[in-house]
Amino acid sequence: MKLNIVLYQPEIPENTANIMRTCAAANFKLHLIEPLGFALSSSKFKRSSANNLDNVNYERYINWQDFLSKNDGELFYMTRYGKISPSQVDYTKIDKDIYLVFGRESTGIPYELLAENLDHCFRLPMNSNVRALNVSNCVAICAYEVLRQLDYPGLSKVEPENFKGENFLDNFKK
Repeated sequence: MKLNIVLYQPEIPENTANIMRTCAAANFKLHLIEPLGFALSSSKFKRSSANNLDNVNYERYINWQDFLSKNDGELFYMTRYGKISPSQVDYTKIDKDIYLVFGRESTGIPYELLAENLDHCFRLPMNSNVRALNVSNCVAICAYEVLRQLDYPGLSKVEPENFKGENFLDNFKK
């Protein structure tokens, strides 16, 4: 089973760059549905990605149909209109590739697409003072809920040795 994040026509380069960093850290493949609201080659985008472009597995699609024709699995749609939270889905029982779909920052996922998939629409619980969270925050929260349920497959639960290492803080004991 492969884990995937799908961005439907993302508009803000900083959000997409941050999501790329999350995908690189969590071993999710990123799928970008065009049109994009920015150029991936722009210096602003590259700076926002914190130089993680080389570490993320991503693919671009000319439209939603192009994406669907090349991918198969279980799709879940993040929307403020969803009636379940990501934690109410049991990802451990899914034996297909998992796709978490997130919409445009301005308009979200098209309503028609959501209406056709109501049983796969979810939302992050929040109070009535806020309409929605930033999409990059939503991606991180939802991706790590899937990973939590699957016990973080392929991820290090300690600081890797190629950075400061698992026992780094031992140097600061009094």
